[in-house]
Amino acid sequence: MKQSRTRILVECALMIAMATVLKYIKVFSMPLGGSVTLCAMAPLVIASLRHGVKWGMFTGVVHGLIQMIMGFDNVLYCTTIPAMVGCVLLDYLLAYTAMGTSAFFAGLVKNRSGGVALGTAVAGLLRYFCSFLSGILIWGGYAPEGMPVWWYSLTYNGSYMLPEIAITAVAVVAIMKIVDKRMPVASVQG
Repeated sequence: MKQSRTRILVECALMIAMATVLKYIKVFSMPLGGSVTLCAMAPLVIASLRHGVKWGMFTGVVHGLIQMIMGFDNVLYCTTIPAMVGCVLLDYLLAYTAMGTSAFFAGLVKNRSGGVALGTAVAGLLRYFCSFLSGILIWGGYAPEGMPVWWYSLTYNGSYMLPEIAITAVAVVAIMKIVDKRMPVASVQG
């Protein structure tokens, strides 16, 4: 079965919309940014799993741009132009684009559920790595005095990203079991 590019584009747009809405349903929020949400990363992962890395990364980039526009005040907290550029890249573009890589990692495991879990977890860890780097390079000034900046970034970002990754992996495995049965996908030419 072939799907038209238009249908895939519409599905990816719906996933972006769902991710945007889910981002506002917070289970836990950190004082300086970051939160555990109701699986806001899941739609981005699902777009990748259903349509491949190219479409997944495209979906992630667009979602990252929307999140950047909606949260541009975060960029304005940066004190230099290089820090602003780093914030745009690490906190928005690369972080959400990383979610689109889940299909690649899912394909490394023959068992579908295991692959989905692995793909979701590794893509989430790539996003966590972007936040970790951002915490060191841009937001390190918030580290308590005497605490190594790398440790502060690792623990602060890990406190919300690791639960978010775990919750998302469980949810995506459950969702994909249903989606794979009811909405099979074949690749599009070109």
